[in-house]
Amino acid sequence: MNFKKYTLEIVTFLCGAIVMVFELVGSRVLGPYFGTSTFVWTSLIGIILGSLSLGYYFGGRLADKKPNINYLASIILASAISIFISIFIKRSLLNYLQYTIADAKIAATIAASILFSPASILLGMVSPYTVRLKIEHLSNSGVTVGNLYAISTAGSIIGTFLAGFYLIPNYGTNKLLFMMVILLIIISLSLSLKNLFKTRILLLSAAILGLFMFNEFGNIAKKISLVDVDTAYNRILIYNTKDQATGKMVKRMGINNENHSSMFLDNSSFLVNEYTKYYHLAKHFNPDFKKTLMLGGAGYSFPKNFLTTYPDATMDVIEIDPKITELAKKYFNLKDDPRLTIYHEDGRVYLNQTTKKYDIIFGDAFSSHYSIPYQLTTIEAVQKKYNLLNDNGTVVLNLISAIDGDNGKFLRAEYATYKKIFPQVFLFPITKPSNGTEIQNIILVATKSAIKPSLTSQSQQTNAQLSHLWKKEVAEDIPILTDNFAPVDYYINNSL
Repeated sequence: MNFKKYTLEIVTFLCGAIVMVFELVGSRVLGPYFGTSTFVWTSLIGIILGSLSLGYYFGGRLADKKPNINYLASIILASAISIFISIFIKRSLLNYLQYTIADAKIAATIAASILFSPASILLGMVSPYTVRLKIEHLSNSGVTVGNLYAISTAGSIIGTFLAGFYLIPNYGTNKLLFMMVILLIIISLSLSLKNLFKTRILLLSAAILGLFMFNEFGNIAKKISLVDVDTAYNRILIYNTKDQATGKMVKRMGINNENHSSMFLDNSSFLVNEYTKYYHLAKHFNPDFKKTLMLGGAGYSFPKNFLTTYPDATMDVIEIDPKITELAKKYFNLKDDPRLTIYHEDGRVYLNQTTKKYDIIFGDAFSSHYSIPYQLTTIEAVQKKYNLLNDNGTVVLNLISAIDGDNGKFLRAEYATYKKIFPQVFLFPITKPSNGTEIQNIILVATKSAIKPSLTSQSQQTNAQLSHLWKKEVAEDIPILTDNFAPVDYYINNSL
């Protein structure tokens, strides 16, 4: 192939691919701070599409005035500089926006505008510029435009699959941003340098620089004992810190900037997070349980404790992200056990397809109050749980919400949904059991049996937990959640 002849086509293809990789990486940049709800995706996609439109507009006007390949090289170099700047300001900017702007929609839109708009505008200028440089005669202008936009779209498609299936899970956010910077610099200088020897030196220097930067990031992470991993589903941070309640050192797993699991360094099976201790209410409501299911694994804090506490019971855990399980085995002392079976798939898919029966279904997939897997909240999902339970079966579910007011819309919707299927539903607020306006962990217990259970126990610890029972009326002002209508992102956004 004559690469010189097809230089502009190659540039168009590569820039099309970079745009889509940039957008998908953007979701990982925003996710740890604002979640991965539809609001965040809407902000990101909307800002990038708007920026690309501006780029098409300005690129076409500039190309007509100054149809010179050196200007195209400068535009591409400027896009590299924009991405490079965003790498170093993103953490400070996102921290600032997270704590100063309560509305996640507004915060995510501002963040996307600052971090992703400049580079997207510049990358959007590339296609009309290459079209102008490629057109030689009006008689074939339609073919030229069609070919270049088809090539750009093909690049976008390949970039999408490459980023989603390979690059993000294997290289992570920062490395990919640096890769884009280096690739854009190479493209820019290759367009402006005619000397092949200089181009080869440039390529070699860029490769060495890239390897150096990647190694430096790895060395920094090791020095501060930080694991920072991007997977196909999440961004995961693992670090050691001091537990405020006990003063002991704990290892925490943060998923998308939220604490999902904690483990005492001196006792890996002891529960750190208070809400996880309330899962033991299952023993009170269904004392003879044997087979259990847990939706959500993370660091497997409760499954480890469960295996120690109930030697005659088994647990199946549904964890969508296999990398999380791998990290739990490496850093959270998760051991293989014949009584523990782990399935790596979406929780709703498992509920739809399994034929197993359970005595208890635990839920810990709603720990985020930025974004919630809505497919597990709906009446169809609740009905699946009901069908999988044995006659005296019980659901024990962790939620983060208030009960009253706008901050409690999600809780009231989920409560109404469970009440539609289960004869008895109880709420146990963890932090402030009498305060309905407080956003906190709330344990929802739903029993398949219509027989009213005792709400006292001979166990002092269980009695203390049962005393957190919410005895006030729960308002019936929010409709049940369905697969067709489950605006949980909207409900939880009111609580931010």
